[in-house]
Amino acid sequence: MASSNTVIRKKRGRPATGTDPLVAVRLPPEMIAALDGRAAADKVSRSELIRRLVELGLAKGKGKTPR
Repeated sequence: MASSNTVIRKKRGRPATGTDPLVAVRLPPEMIAALDGRAAADKVSRSELIRRLVELGLAKGKGKTPR
């Protein structure tokens, strides 16, 4: 008689947290402090603030307004 028990293997490592590709940048400590201060004032994360600033910069270059 065949065994009906199936072994489910666990995936290794930390589970995925997002689907967008990761882009890393190096910034001087002064710029990081300025970003953190602005992020705190806007009540958003540092990552969200950087996304918004990049969007603004890209939109400005094309003469569009960001979403």
